[in-house]
Amino acid sequence: MPAEILTTDDLREFKLELIEEFKRILSTIQNSNTNHTKKLLKSSEVQELLDLSPNSLRNLRVKRVLPYTKINGIIYYDRSDIDQMIVRFKKPARIK
Repeated sequence: MPAEILTTDDLREFKLELIEEFKRILSTIQNSNTNHTKKLLKSSEVQELLDLSPNSLRNLRVKRVLPYTKINGIIYYDRSDIDQMIVRFKKPARIK
């Protein structure tokens, strides 16, 4: 097998290719991390997220404004249901 001679230009090109590959991998990891936000939230997390008291959150639940799931006595809320509720109650801005 004949020996291959590497030049400094070959090494620079290889370095640039590696850097680009690392950037692509990091970008993929960062995008996947942002897409995997927590799907189910506990009551305390929803209260903090929406700045609600426990009674206000209970009222949303009782009035069936915000769907929930109860597992082993713990109430969970789906993040997409919370987002949909926010959109439903959004008031249009006044434009003068």
